[in-house]
Amino acid sequence: MDREPVASSNVESIGYDAAEGMLEVEFKGGAVYQYTGIPQELYAELCEAGSVGSFIHRRIKNAFACERIE
Repeated sequence: MDREPVASSNVESIGYDAAEGMLEVEFKGGAVYQYTGIPQELYAELCEAGSVGSFIHRRIKNAFACERIE
């Protein structure tokens, strides 16, 4: 999945597959997580968030299944 860099102190890049509802997040330390069941509207909100890291922590981290892939 292609990821785009984001301006964040904690997140390096994010990517989204609308067909799968999958969000991929690369953190500054190099860890990459895939979150499943992410609605497209939520991803759009993430892209507009003032703080990407805070948004992920508040709205995604414990609300959706995830798997560390790297």
